[in-house]
Order: sequence, then C-alpha cells, then structure tokens
Amino acid sequence: MSALRKWDINLLQTEKKTLFSFLFLYAFLISLIAIFVGMLYYNFEKDLMLQKKRIELQKYANDLIKRLKYLHYNFDKDQTYPRDKRFKSAIYDSDEVCIFSLLDSKKIDLNKIIYKKENKIIYIKLPEAYYLGAMYVVVEIEDDEAWLKKVYGNLIFYGSFFLALVLTIGYFLLNLFLKPMKDTIYLLDRFIKDTTHELNTPVSTILANIETIRKDDLDKKLFNKIRRIEVAAKTISNLYQDLTYLILHNKIISKEENVNISKLLNERVEYFKIIAFSKRVVFKTDIKENVYLFIDRKRFSRLIDNLLSNAIKYNKIGGEIIITLRDKYLSIKDTGIGIESEKIKEMFERYKRFDKSVGGFGIGLSIVSMIAKEYDLDIEIKSKVNEGTEVIVSWKK
Repeated sequence: MSALRKWDINLLQTEKKTLFSFLFLYAFLISLIAIFVGMLYYNFEKDLMLQKKRIELQKYANDLIKRLKYLHYNFDKDQTYPRDKRFKSAIYDSDEVCIFSLLDSKKIDLNKIIYKKENKIIYIKLPEAYYLGAMYVVVEIEDDEAWLKKVYGNLIFYGSFFLALVLTIGYFLLNLFLKPMKDTIYLLDRFIKDTTHELNTPVSTILANIETIRKDDLDKKLFNKIRRIEVAAKTISNLYQDLTYLILHNKIISKEENVNISKLLNERVEYFKIIAFSKRVVFKTDIKENVYLFIDRKRFSRLIDNLLSNAIKYNKIGGEIIITLRDKYLSIKDTGIGIESEKIKEMFERYKRFDKSVGGFGIGLSIVSMIAKEYDLDIEIKSKVNEGTEVIVSWKK
C-alpha cells in the first residue's frame, strides 16, 4: 500500500486539507527561495559574461576612436563614418544627442558602461577628446546567449532536484509531526468499529421484540414506556446505520436502479414519526407520486434518514417539518434553531457540531455530502437563526 493511500485511510477530510495546505505553503516558500537563488545565479552569470565581453568591446571601441580621430583631422578629405563587420556603433554629444548611429537599439543608457539589452550587448566609452563632437562612443554586438542556455539548463536541473529534495523532507517531517494525531484518529476509528459491531445485535433484538408487542392491549403508562424504548432503539439504530456506512461505504457494492423516491420517502417519514412524536414535531408532506431516480436505494435512504434526523434533532418542541418532493428536487424544511449563514459551508465537515446540547457525532451531513457527490446530486442549504433550516436536494436526470 502506497504512502498516499495510508494517508487517505488514516486522515479525515479536514486533516487532509491541513496536510495539503501545509505542503502547498511549504512548496510555495521553498519555490520563492529557489527563485531568489536562481535570480542571484542568473545575475552572477550575466555579470560574468559582461566582464568577459568587456575586454572584447573595449578593443572595438578603441579601434573606433582611432578611426574617428583620423576622420576628425581629415574631414575635408573623407566624410564617411567608419563601419566594422564585427560590431555596430554610434556617437553622442555632451547633451546625449545622437550625432550618428548604426545601432539596432534605439534608446541607449549612456550612464552605464556595459549592459545587456534584449539580445544585444552595449558598451559605452568616453574618448580622450571630442572627435567629431562625440563625448560618448557606443559599441553594440549580438549576444549569442550560449551562457543563457547554460544558466537555464542548470536552473532546471538543480532546481528540480532541490525542490524534490525539500518536498520529500517536508513530507516526512509532516508525517512525523502528524503521527500522534493519526494514532488518535486510528484509535477513534477502531473504537467506533468495535462499538458499532456490538450495537447491532441488541438494537435489532429490541426493535424486533417491540414490533411483536400488541400495543392496543397495553395501558397508557406501559404504552408510553414502550414508545420511549422504541424511540431510543430507533435512534441508536439510525446511528448504527450511519457508522456502518462511514466505515464500510467503500466496500458496499452499489446496486443502482430506478427507485420510487415517493414511496421511499413516505416509508422513511413513517419510520421517523415516532421519534418526531417524542418532541411533538409534526410532519407536513407534499409528496408527488411516482417520482423516480436511478440510484442505490440504501444510499438514498441514508441521505433521507440523516436529513429527517437532523430536522427532528435541531427542531424546537412542537415544531414542524415540511417535506416537498417534485420531479427534480426534494426539500426538507424545519422550524428549528437555524444556523448563521457564514457557518453553512462547515456543516458538511465530519464531526462538526454547532450545538453541543444536541446528541450525535456530527456525521449525518457528512454522509449526505458523500452520497450527493457520488451521484452528482446538488445540495443547497438555506437557514436563518431561530427560524429554521431548509435542505434542498436536486438532480438533473
């Protein structure tokens, strides 16, 4: 099993975000350092190249000055500006106005001695006298940029090696730092798996036995006791189903089919009525008949169960749950405590709970999000504090 696969198993979504955010920031900072070092190396190599070219250009400039001197004293005999195949040149007066130019470069910085401009190397020299009125003699040659190709090659090779090295070191350092957290998460998952396994048999037994009781023959006090036991057992059963899904969802084989959502929704509402009754919460339904969706029945049932469970759990005493089903969407709206708009994005994070007075592990909406992503369902949440929350599940097909 690869290291990344181990991370995927041992880390929750939030921890994985932390891991990759750290690696991104680490890589970004290292990249900045690498770019800074690369720029220093580039400038060093450029300066080294210019120093080597300066000797050559200085010789060209001296040759040009000699020819300008000759032309200056023999201007009446020869008025042709000197030219040379090895370089191009120009002369400027003391006001930095061009007297004559053969240069390809149009704008010259006369305050420098030697510099590179695009693919040209330019050298400026002050002659000992103003021959032909020239205070500045400028020599220009082509830069073959062989040095630049060498610089780029070294930067790519050594830069890639350096980045790979520091990222590897960063990964193993982070792995070392996160080990205590991973161990804790592993123990928590192990505890949840063991607890879930032990819950199944007694809860199933309780619910099966309750179904066999003839409630019409019971007196009111005993009936209420049995009802409370049934509510508790169904709550535990629902939690068991959630935990099982979280632990085994990658191993559960999907069985997609055309599911009658209308029928399934009515069944799940009927199942949760006894739990809602314990808080005196009333269901109001507007369910269109024979709405079908191609999906795994058990997974969509999990989605509905968690939305209904949350609508009951976070509702007020004597509240309502309004359920609307149409061809392309399902809406479940409660009249409960609501939530601040800025916290809505956090609702799908696993183990995220906004009201600690309400039971649960904070995994319900995480499961809803997982199922929605798996089947390309859109989830929209609208909520106002002290007014309620509406969850809209929509699909295209």
